[in-house]
Amino acid sequence: MSGHSKWANIKRKKEKTDSQKGHLFTKLGREIAIAVKSGGPDPVSNSKLRDVIAKAKSNNMPNDTIQRSIKKAAGEGDGANYEVINYEGYGPSGVAIILEALTDNRNRTAGDVRHLFDKFGGNMGTTGCVSYMFDQKGQIIIEKQDDADEDEMMITALDAGASDFLVEDEYFEILTEPEEFTTVRENLEKGAFEFLSADVTMIPQNYVKLTDPEAVENMEKLIERLEELDDIQNIWHNWEQE
Repeated sequence: MSGHSKWANIKRKKEKTDSQKGHLFTKLGREIAIAVKSGGPDPVSNSKLRDVIAKAKSNNMPNDTIQRSIKKAAGEGDGANYEVINYEGYGPSGVAIILEALTDNRNRTAGDVRHLFDKFGGNMGTTGCVSYMFDQKGQIIIEKQDDADEDEMMITALDAGASDFLVEDEYFEILTEPEEFTTVRENLEKGAFEFLSADVTMIPQNYVKLTDPEAVENMEKLIERLEELDDIQNIWHNWEQE
């Protein structure tokens, strides 16, 4: 994906309306709950929780909302029992799509996902049908600032274990192996670098450009509707957006 295309996608995610942000915070609250239940409510001893907190902060989730989510998840008899499920499939013109869901009802979620794939010219596939086209990587995006010390940032990231440091027109992209992500992120945090995004993600090996206006419209609608599903936490695809 070109740097411009990736930057446009990041900015689109950042420019959500208040109602969309509320929806995002609900999803982040679920991720916090999963992390707390798997490793406890203390981020000092729970690296997964530290990572989710960093992700929440990069999405401008208020600290008091984060703390409420942690306390709620740590409480006795808290809410639903969520499980993590990945779905794979193809969008219009064969765009590869991976979805990560947190759900308390896998039949409901699978039905909702299949319906949207069918409605917008795609089809839901079997496990593994597209995931081989992606690499799992830790990814940290930092917006370029006039006073940013690029050399210091690169040295900090690479010394901490980053596998790549990419310089684009408007941002820096730092890639890590999944097991090195927490260490690299925390070292950059200590250097007071602020993240636009920080997460373990699925990065396509190749990208698909859509030229048919109807396919573009259907792909946009498919992503939008999938994002609206409460159960869908993350959407990864290999569509190169303009």
